[in-house]
Amino acid sequence: MPHLTDTQRAQYERDGFLCPVDVLSADEAATERALVEGLERDFEGKLAQPVGSYLRLAAHLATDVPLRVARDARVLDAVEGILGPDLMLWSCEYFIKEANTDKIVSWHQDLTYWGMDGSDHEVTAWVALSPASEAAGCMKFVPGSQKKQLVPHNDTFAEDNLLSRGQEIAVEVDEADAVAAALEPGQMSLHHGRLFHGSGPNTTDDRRIGLVLRFIRPDTPSDGKGKDFGVMMRGVDRHGIRACVAPLAGNFTPAQMALYREVTGTQAGVLANGLDSTDALYSGAA
Repeated sequence: MPHLTDTQRAQYERDGFLCPVDVLSADEAATERALVEGLERDFEGKLAQPVGSYLRLAAHLATDVPLRVARDARVLDAVEGILGPDLMLWSCEYFIKEANTDKIVSWHQDLTYWGMDGSDHEVTAWVALSPASEAAGCMKFVPGSQKKQLVPHNDTFAEDNLLSRGQEIAVEVDEADAVAAALEPGQMSLHHGRLFHGSGPNTTDDRRIGLVLRFIRPDTPSDGKGKDFGVMMRGVDRHGIRACVAPLAGNFTPAQMALYREVTGTQAGVLANGLDSTDALYSGAA
């Protein structure tokens, strides 16, 4: 399947998400899981911050491991089916729920704090590297909610919330309207940044590991409150709205750490809009 079918594109347009999309084999997913867990094992206690902090924010700048999936033609072809031929990777992170944990992701809209004016020029690809069943805390979506504009959110900074600010939608969400987006290892879901979504706790005996790739078109607007960055993955950037970054090879090298600090330090001004400081961002990283 080089690109999405007309039926798949229509489903995404209608529901705001597409799930499941087969991208990696089970063996390939197991390899990617082993690589990220190897980073956790080999680098914990050897960096300025816990390894999970780097994996949870701009992971592609600290290590080239997630770029193996982000650059995979099967992933990019599916995203191109929604956004078109010019694709920029805006952020990359691992969402990890430990086994038998009460960590959740509250109902939210991704675009609330991204400084992109609630645009339609982005899509999130969520790639399962371990089983993401409903019992494991897979994502749940409210079909069609992407057709709403951005709604008010409250910052809770709740300890059991994996989101950077514990942000949650300040309007009632009827759980009965939600659809569970269960994934097998190697499958991914695609969802719109205005879509209402969240996830429950992981009640299984295995970790739930997802690689989250945020793709945008180069013409995606920026609110102008600070310099923003992106990595061109396919096509060309004819707009120059964001500085184009070239990720470096290796794992947590001095050069990677310098680039990581430059980009995340600048982007924090956007992600922390409305906060007194940036210290609380991603404090709930798993």
